[in-house]
Amino acid sequence: MIEVKKLTKSFDGRKVLDNIHALFDSGKTNLIIGRSGSGKTVMMKSIIGLIRPDEGEILYNGRNILAMGKSELNRLRREMGMLFQGSALFDSMTVLENVMFPLDMLSHTTGKERRKRADFCLERVNLSDAHDLYPSEISGGMMKRAAIARAIALQPKYLFCDEPNSGLDPKTALVIDELIHDITKEYNMTTVINTHDMNSVVNIGEYIVFIKEGVKEWQGTKEEVISSNNTVLNDFIFASDLLRKARELEDRDRV
Repeated sequence: MIEVKKLTKSFDGRKVLDNIHALFDSGKTNLIIGRSGSGKTVMMKSIIGLIRPDEGEILYNGRNILAMGKSELNRLRREMGMLFQGSALFDSMTVLENVMFPLDMLSHTTGKERRKRADFCLERVNLSDAHDLYPSEISGGMMKRAAIARAIALQPKYLFCDEPNSGLDPKTALVIDELIHDITKEYNMTTVINTHDMNSVVNIGEYIVFIKEGVKEWQGTKEEVISSNNTVLNDFIFASDLLRKARELEDRDRV
């Protein structure tokens, strides 16, 4: 569980996050949504310790990341898995080598045990046949799955995903959503997803925080999103859905 209290951050006198509270439960897919520039990326970077907020607390099962010393912070980061927007695989490494990278860097197990763990993670994301391929030889969806395998290699308690469906077609995006959701349940992780993809919200949004101009405008579940009377949230949902349908029509016209 991650609890955010009174999170506030300013840059050059402009308040980017303003007194935000949120509670991200274990075993759930927790989503932070909002338009570009809304503050959701700053919020996620603050939660994982890449940005230090001006005020507030960020508690990992009661442990305040902002009060941690270097050694305690390093131990906490070993409990985190990251799925980056562009997958961030190393081009010069095979898929297997990419998954083994965090194990080689941070695990104290034997080489045989690290290989076994990497094999298991690749099998879990249905990439058992891609061990010896390089990122340039696989599709965008396969790259995302390889990145997920790498993110869970160290068996994290916390999984952070930055725009996991960026650049993917709707069908592949659905596969990635379901994989993240299933892995979250399977390992009882606290998963936090930064996204503006309304399909993800409807498919896997168990807890959703909607940020507008640095303020938490709304929170709830995917069921509550649909029935919400919040006009600001509804404007965001409608605009996102309208844009998606417009793109689908454009793609259909090109065929």
